[in-house]
Amino acid sequence: MKQSVAWIVASFILCTSAVRGGPPEPSASARPPLFAKLIECRSIKEDAARLACYDAQTAALDEAERKNEVMVVDRQQIKKAKRGLFGLALPSIGGLFGKDNEQSAAEEQLDSIDSTITGLGSTQSSKLIFTIEGGARWVQTDSTSIRTPKVGQPVKIKKAAMGSYFAVINGQRTMRVRREN
Repeated sequence: MKQSVAWIVASFILCTSAVRGGPPEPSASARPPLFAKLIECRSIKEDAARLACYDAQTAALDEAERKNEVMVVDRQQIKKAKRGLFGLALPSIGGLFGKDNEQSAAEEQLDSIDSTITGLGSTQSSKLIFTIEGGARWVQTDSTSIRTPKVGQPVKIKKAAMGSYFAVINGQRTMRVRREN
């Protein structure tokens, strides 16, 4: 999961650079040129010319997608990628997960995740380390004491103040955690 999310992010950045001929533009609202050209075909009045435009632009878009120069994702794939990146400190990559307007940002904000523990361990200072579905690894940062968790138990991780996170494992006390990978 970690590798596929990293691949998606890297592919988007590289593909955007390749399509635009340079580094990604800061404007998240601008459509990629291949997509914009396809949409422009609608404005052609004459049927045969419009069809020829659609054929040419869909072929170009299809070819770019096959060469991994453009990636087409749906809302479910975006949600899955956001979930996989939850807790990581990433640079601003505006537009990667859709248009960055205030309303959609508020609607799409991921403030918590519910998952299941898939692995357990501890640090040298006896802080809990746990892995959740998808491979995200979290480390306890406070000294909260809880009953020893087990693989398969539910965990809820939510954003806290100033970039920190809280975890509740199997309904026990809340502890502070940070994402390690």
